[in-house]
Amino acid sequence: MNNGILRPLFYGFATFALFIMGWKAKGEIPDIKKFVLIAAPHSSNWDFVFFLLIVFKFKIPTHWMGKHAMFKWPFKWLLKQLGGIPIDRSGKNNIVRSMTENFKKSKKLIITIAPSGTREKVMKWKTGFYHMARQAKVPIVFGFIDYKRKIIGIGPVFTPSGDIDADMPLIKSFYAQFSGRNLETSHTN
Repeated sequence: MNNGILRPLFYGFATFALFIMGWKAKGEIPDIKKFVLIAAPHSSNWDFVFFLLIVFKFKIPTHWMGKHAMFKWPFKWLLKQLGGIPIDRSGKNNIVRSMTENFKKSKKLIITIAPSGTREKVMKWKTGFYHMARQAKVPIVFGFIDYKRKIIGIGPVFTPSGDIDADMPLIKSFYAQFSGRNLETSHTN
């Protein structure tokens, strides 16, 4: 997968933009070659912008999945350079299996996923990120955003045990401390 030729230009811009807007970056990128990076909470289109800023601030060579409808002219080339992978969720595509295979083939791969799967209020997170990490035998790293305190960053590394019923409450308990832009849609039930 292409890491993009524009990324180095955005590294300095991200640090500057976060500073000008009064946001603080917390944490650091773990020294791991392959992992799934959670982006949560996801309650606004602005979350995408802020998560790109944190990815560039920490110089994380990540890829992210987005609705295939986003990848149209004139933005298709730019979004792919920024690490975007178009995903068609309308068919019976097995995204988890496809991404697991990409992890197995790659020496270095970081995939960013918003577990809510949407900006709208959801009663339950999608679990594809968990299954992808478990099947690929890679850890999950917690990426977070907190609009209330204007903090964005990288949190702890979590290794899935294979017991999703035990692991999901642990993952969600970490995110309980953060507030999304739209409080009514930032729940992580």
